Amino acid sequence: MNALDIDYVRSQFPALGSGYAYLDNAGGSAVLKPVAERITDYLLNSAVQLGASYSESVDAGARVMQARESVAQLINARYPEECVMGGSTTHLLQILCRAIAPSINPGDEIIVTNCDHEANIGPWVRLCEERGATLRVWAVNAQSMDLELADLDALLSDKTRYLAMTHASNILGSVNPVAEVARRVHAVGGKVCVDAVAYAPHRLVDVQASGADYYVFSFYKTFGPHFAVLWGKREALLELPSLNHFFIGQEVIPYKLQPGNLNYELSYGCIGISDYLIDVGQRLGASGSERQLMQAAFDAFEVQEDLLAETLLAFLRETPGVRIIGKSRVTDGDRVPTISFVVEGIQSEAIVRRVDNHRMGIRFGDFYARRLIEQLGLTPYGGVVRVSIAHYNSIDELNRLVEHLAQAITELRPS
Repeated sequence: MNALDIDYVRSQFPALGSGYAYLDNAGGSAVLKPVAERITDYLLNSAVQLGASYSESVDAGARVMQARESVAQLINARYPEECVMGGSTTHLLQILCRAIAPSINPGDEIIVTNCDHEANIGPWVRLCEERGATLRVWAVNAQSMDLELADLDALLSDKTRYLAMTHASNILGSVNPVAEVARRVHAVGGKVCVDAVAYAPHRLVDVQASGADYYVFSFYKTFGPHFAVLWGKREALLELPSLNHFFIGQEVIPYKLQPGNLNYELSYGCIGISDYLIDVGQRLGASGSERQLMQAAFDAFEVQEDLLAETLLAFLRETPGVRIIGKSRVTDGDRVPTISFVVEGIQSEAIVRRVDNHRMGIRFGDFYARRLIEQLGLTPYGGVVRVSIAHYNSIDELNRLVEHLAQAITELRPS
């Protein structure tokens, strides 16, 4: 196998040509050139309404179907119709909970974590409030910074209907054992909904291997347009009522959960993500199916990301007064390169604003994981400093970041 050609990789993301170091990738990744090209192509050459009998409409419809099939392959769905497309993960989870609502009754129990993005907490909280169900919270262990399975076991019962969790935390960076969680939840008759927004940019998604019943993430965090997909097991989706027009039946998936239909050009643009992954896999010298080529690409991405993450983590471990929020080392694929920290006596915003001056994009705050930030006592810092790395970042960028962070911390440290 060949090594990842970082120069070629970076050439596929036009925004990187400015020389600005984008290290806020968990907030939104750079967009691939093949994605933008496909969106432009669709808008210029297929901008007609679907569903008509004339040839241009038929051809445009085929392109949109091709996009759904591409997304299904990317996430390893069994059937393309299992892919519900929408504007964002937040919107799709609200749609899902609205569809689930009629099946929830008083006495039912729903489990959420306290380390998710609010997108996968708030809708479930409201669902419990509206339907009289009981909300249970699976909290991160403050010592291990993990969701401990023993704590989950204490929450599960034959009343458990749903568990909502993240595949990787957008604060802690930790990768959670969703397949084992799903096994335990299914054993008591419940279903699992996984938010993979912070996971999908760093590992090849396999919804079948995840064990989840529903799985959702956003393409704008995964090198694509501001668009998202909610996957559901076919049998689970068919159980849900239609949220579309009265004449769109319960059996019409995914359209019944796409009121107003999906965005055609953004759907078509998402094919560019798979184009890129397959291309990188081939350049690495990998062989096999297109999924195997994608896996080879993500394996190489992980090697690059681990190198960059360890560069930053080593600096943070060695700097007095720094507290890493999450695992302090890269080991065995158990964390993604989303790295959060605070510095004793310094507001997180002050550090970030110093780095801003050097054409480097990092961020401070709670990142919509406010419940976790509050539980860990990080509100007085103004939240955490977060550096979120992608495979297209370079070692030069991380070395520059370490230099500027060191300078900022030294200058801001109380005397």
